[in-house]
Amino acid sequence: MSLFKNIFSTKKKETLDKGLEKTKTSFFSKMTKAVAGKSKVDDDVLDNLEEVLVSSDVGVDTTLKIIDRIEARVANDKYVGTDELNTILREEIAGLLSETHVGEDSEFGIPKDKKPYVIMVVGVNGVGKTTTIGKLAHQFKQQGLKVVLGAGDTFRAAAIDQLQVWADRVDVPLVKQSMGSDPASVAFDTLSSAVTQDADVVIIDTAGRLHNKVNLMNELSKIKRVMQKVIADTPHDVLLVLDGSTGQNAFEQAKQFTKATEVTSLAVTKLDGTAKGGVVIGISDQFQIPVKYIGVGEGIEDLQVFNKHEFVDSFFNVGE
Repeated sequence: MSLFKNIFSTKKKETLDKGLEKTKTSFFSKMTKAVAGKSKVDDDVLDNLEEVLVSSDVGVDTTLKIIDRIEARVANDKYVGTDELNTILREEIAGLLSETHVGEDSEFGIPKDKKPYVIMVVGVNGVGKTTTIGKLAHQFKQQGLKVVLGAGDTFRAAAIDQLQVWADRVDVPLVKQSMGSDPASVAFDTLSSAVTQDADVVIIDTAGRLHNKVNLMNELSKIKRVMQKVIADTPHDVLLVLDGSTGQNAFEQAKQFTKATEVTSLAVTKLDGTAKGGVVIGISDQFQIPVKYIGVGEGIEDLQVFNKHEFVDSFFNVGE
């Protein structure tokens, strides 16, 4: 590994550690209480651990999976001490994430055989969708890729304006129309423009409304159909952005959007401002959709490619 890459990796890890600090502090304070006065992992400890995981927004179903795995290990060993619980938890959570995240990347990149690579971004308003698009554009541009943005959320003037601010900041072209225009028309123009410009990546924003699932489904389906008139197999990625600080509400949003369209990857934002980082584990497990990106700070570099090993390592490194 080059010195530059090593320095960058170290900085990324430090940002991740800092971003998960609130989650980690809350989790381990609960863990300490859960095992207080116990030297052996018994039924009481497992009951307490279950409560800790659920209250850390891991989610009930995922918590039960983790507890089952730990119970199986305890049953195999005559004696498992509470001092081993952190290590066991780390291993089982990493194992659970491995079932969804196979062969993941550690850096921003796109498949070489798709050009332009088209990402359609979905999610409710306020989750950090526009910011995620802007930061993604920045990261792809840093990789030497040519990026084009599409302002497909035409129902809010603010959404178009915010995306323009990001496009100017990152210095990438933005295709937009006036407020109230047909989002599918914007998507068509964006892809046509990207093909003309020989772009590598296209990122298209969509309206963040969940008031009527049927309308949402119809709208997203129409956008896809129109895009496919320009490039047959698009979109290549449907990225659902979720606000990690909303905890269980993020589960509900994931449920609604996965019913409305085929979501292929997730971005979980605002993890630095919350103690609810356990939601990353639960959402990844429950929906069997890989978490591709996580937001661990407000800086332009603070959107990271999710790496299960680094995440679990940061989550369980206490006082390091």
